[in-house]
Amino acid sequence: MIDMNTYQQSARKFAVYPEHYEIVYPTLGLSGEAGEVAEKIKKLLRKNTLMPMGIDSYTREEIAKELGDVLWYLANLATDLGYDLSDIAEMNLFKLTDRQHRNVIQGEGDNR
Repeated sequence: MIDMNTYQQSARKFAVYPEHYEIVYPTLGLSGEAGEVAEKIKKLLRKNTLMPMGIDSYTREEIAKELGDVLWYLANLATDLGYDLSDIAEMNLFKLTDRQHRNVIQGEGDNR
């Protein structure tokens, strides 16, 4: 199993985009790939096969591949911002734990 920082460093080797478009390029790619995941899920909803047992192994793998693309763009955006994925994961868990302790995990707003 690969750790996130190792993945991030390896993913960077495939980053081919103009340096003046750092941050912007992976942000747009992240949005696009997340949209592709959403489209696959939407089609399952339309076919009424959204329940996990209703998703065939081929479709499940295709969604996983799109999630890999999401991860690639996320890793490169994190790199462009100067963060390791493990730092981002830790920050996120800290934020969620804090919200849970304050009983606002289901609230609204970025800084609730």
